Amino acid sequence: MTESSGMMTSISTNGAPLPGGPLPFEQPPKLKGRRRLLQSLQRMSSSQSLASMRRAPPTSYPGGSKGSMSCVSLSSSNSRHGHSYGNSYSSTRSGAFSTAPTSVASTPGPENQNFDSGTRIRCLDSELAGHASPMPKSVPLPADMRAGTKEAMSAVTSGMAGVFEDYFSKPIVRVKELRKRRNINFWGEMPQELAMHILQFLRPREIVKCSAVSRRWHKMCFDGQLWSNLDTQEYYQDIPAASLSKIMERAGPFVRDLNLRGCAQMPESWGKDGQNITDACRNLEYFSLEGCRIDRSSVHYFLLRNPRLMHINLSGMKGLSNSALRIIAQNCPQLEHLNISWCQNVDSRGLIRIVQSCSRLKDLRAGEVKGFNDQALLLELFTRNTLERLFLDHCVELDDEALQVLVQGVDPEIDPLTERAVVSPRNFRHLDLSRCSQLTDKGVKCLAGNMPSLCGLQLSFCEELTDDALTGILDSTPHMTHLNLEEVDHLSNSTLQNLAKSPCAPQLQHLNVSYCENLGDSGMLQVIKSCPKLRTVFMDNTRVSDLVLTEAAAQIRIRDRINPLATNAPPTVGLRLVVYDCQNVTWTGVREVLSRNTEPNRREVVSLKCFYGYQDTVNEHMKRVLKGEAKAASRLERKWADYMVASEEAGAQGAGARRRRRRLREAAMVHADEEEGGPRNGRRRARSGGCAIM
Repeated sequence: MTESSGMMTSISTNGAPLPGGPLPFEQPPKLKGRRRLLQSLQRMSSSQSLASMRRAPPTSYPGGSKGSMSCVSLSSSNSRHGHSYGNSYSSTRSGAFSTAPTSVASTPGPENQNFDSGTRIRCLDSELAGHASPMPKSVPLPADMRAGTKEAMSAVTSGMAGVFEDYFSKPIVRVKELRKRRNINFWGEMPQELAMHILQFLRPREIVKCSAVSRRWHKMCFDGQLWSNLDTQEYYQDIPAASLSKIMERAGPFVRDLNLRGCAQMPESWGKDGQNITDACRNLEYFSLEGCRIDRSSVHYFLLRNPRLMHINLSGMKGLSNSALRIIAQNCPQLEHLNISWCQNVDSRGLIRIVQSCSRLKDLRAGEVKGFNDQALLLELFTRNTLERLFLDHCVELDDEALQVLVQGVDPEIDPLTERAVVSPRNFRHLDLSRCSQLTDKGVKCLAGNMPSLCGLQLSFCEELTDDALTGILDSTPHMTHLNLEEVDHLSNSTLQNLAKSPCAPQLQHLNVSYCENLGDSGMLQVIKSCPKLRTVFMDNTRVSDLVLTEAAAQIRIRDRINPLATNAPPTVGLRLVVYDCQNVTWTGVREVLSRNTEPNRREVVSLKCFYGYQDTVNEHMKRVLKGEAKAASRLERKWADYMVASEEAGAQGAGARRRRRRLREAAMVHADEEEGGPRNGRRRARSGGCAIM
């Protein structure tokens, strides 16, 4: 038997057709490639699938047959619910196989959705049982098994353990389409004002780094709104000169405060490259070029382009001359602060023009400027009387006559009772006459009674002054807060006693009497007791002793009683004492200060700068106190005291010297361990005695 595409044909063993059969078909040619693959797939679709997988045939099929459901044609009959089983089924009964393509039984559809796989298909026509019929026959299903009827539904639900469902019986659920999240450009959609406000919280160095992110960020980071206050004093070493120039160029119209102090990387000449910078910066009010290497012409161009300048700092510029002062006098009428200290080519001829033109000048700093013995300049300052701060340090040409003209004018009227000039009081609030070596008591006495608003007075290194020069000044300056008398050798304790009794004692905050070797406890103790607002006292190289340290610690305790500690916050430094190189200050006085600092409920403590051999211990003790570790600070102070006692005992002569030296070594080791934070893991760090040669 051979298989053909449409029918079965009987052929004998020698190749001739059997009698009574149809004529044989010619052998089809062998296919190759794609056609051969498709032909093999077609044959597989009509083969016995269950038999090839070695499974037991279902019981619903006739016994002994090799047919499968793939051989059953489910083509519809004339009736609506009828099912047709054609040559495929008849060939199964006769033992032959059909090669016609058939539909798969498991194909879903409305006609077979309730079809039971266990139902046996019976052949009703007796003629189909004996031989294959060329005509297609169909057998309808019983009524109770037809889809869509009540009998079928009841039979299925009653006879089956579970409900047979396919995807046609399930309700259609419409899946909601998930909307894709729109990509949000955070910085692109943000308002420009808000972006500028966020970038203002970054440091200037961080802003310059952020400019490399993109073009938009580059534009935002160099926007002038971020650089209205361009103070490069803290970060000029971290920003290259090119970026700094670009910032100045972009932020020029917005900049009000331009501080280029110390910017040594800036080019000296702002010719072609700096022309845009000077053209852009036209709204400056505060301008500082201290320590810069900018040439003279660039400075002049800057001054000409900014008529609103109120604060100018040109300190230390060697190329500056009187021509720059002439430009300031002509172009900056609103000037209030001028600093030309250490400008070697500037003298009184340029200053007098500024004083005459700038009527709002309040702060003049002209340290080491020549020509301050010119009576024309000093008389102009006396006539204007607008200065509140005057710094004339290192002006060696300033003598007694010049100072009298500055304070009293020329030929003033003298009061016969007080022997003082009858003039209007000066508005000076801070006066610096340090290192004016030609000043004596005659010139300084004229300050008494003529400066009632004086808050700060510096007379350091004026070696010719005595107690008489300061007596009248202290009595007539009730608002004095800063007094600097460093290295005035002829002062005695009477000056400190007068200071303690003066009306400025309750307001005094800073006192400097360093290198005044005649001052001691008799004067300093009264100052410590009478000045409750003292914050800093420099008394190194004087004759003060441990009594002053003890009294200072006691006064800080009194302040705590007046102003009790509101919270459990760590204490703060209330008084700083500088007592190094004082022969009468010993470790006993230092220990007294340390022990007072560790008392409970302390709001303010005393900070010491003492002998260099004690300073490491004092610094570590202060670090623990400020952290609130009072117990650790007390332990350090106690062990340091044991070490100091053992050190003094080891220096004594007599019996037991070896034992005392051993005790000193042990105390030194314990103190060193405590000063370093204690031994780690119970083991002491190895210490050598050091090289004897080094």
